[in-house]
Amino acid sequence: MTLTKLRRLLTPVVLASAMAASFTAHADATLDKINSRHELTVGVLIGGSPFGSLDPSTQQPRGFNVDLANELGKRLGVKVQLVSVLPSTRVQFLQQGKVDILIANMEYNAQRGEILDHVATPYYRVGGTAITLKTSGITRWEDLRGKPVCISQGSSYIRPIVERYGAIPRAFPGASQSLLALRGGSCVAAVHDAAPLLYPLLQSDPEWHDYRALQPEIEPAPSVIWVRQGEHDTAAKLDTFVRDLHRNGWFIATEAKNGLNPPSPALAEWHQQLPAEN
Repeated sequence: MTLTKLRRLLTPVVLASAMAASFTAHADATLDKINSRHELTVGVLIGGSPFGSLDPSTQQPRGFNVDLANELGKRLGVKVQLVSVLPSTRVQFLQQGKVDILIANMEYNAQRGEILDHVATPYYRVGGTAITLKTSGITRWEDLRGKPVCISQGSSYIRPIVERYGAIPRAFPGASQSLLALRGGSCVAAVHDAAPLLYPLLQSDPEWHDYRALQPEIEPAPSVIWVRQGEHDTAAKLDTFVRDLHRNGWFIATEAKNGLNPPSPALAEWHQQLPAEN
């Protein structure tokens, strides 16, 4: 075999090895950074839902995702720094290294999976719903066709409400701005996560008594912890923790603690399924 032919055969292997080494170095660097500074930086949404909000008495973050971030830090043996992100900025914060991981109400989809990596085991399952005035005449998703709908920038629900139901999206930096615009009459409905945000709002806030949610939920998807692309060992390390938190019932207890109602059937399923895998 000539040297030229040998080089042609080896080039793809060398490139693949170099890419793998690069990914490993990148991923190892993240865990090394966390350990060396004794700190895990976590991007979270503080949007007023049971998953992330400010405690009015202390002005400190609280919620399901905050509790999860703190538990991961505890298991890593490091302190946790929480960084508030928005749906429109969370991916950039992770890619630019402003946070180590994202626990930010960001469900898995194929598009996100092309630019980021994630912890394999989900920590929740979320679908979307629309809330609208009970007097709006809107009772089905199909009733949104040709009508303005408030939604967060970067939401995974934008595509289905446009392609499937013909709605006209009006995107806002976050859910709070979207819901404020709904109340102000800028749109006929607002589409956001059902369990973390809209159901608790309708159930507990008298100001939303005149609104209702559409069924069924759209795009139910697993909520996962996101890491930068190629950080496979970081994801694998965190996955061991997430799986154990499902096994010991931590997620179910934390859901109840944060007043998430109705309880997620997915958490009960994962709690039952994971022990059988050992």
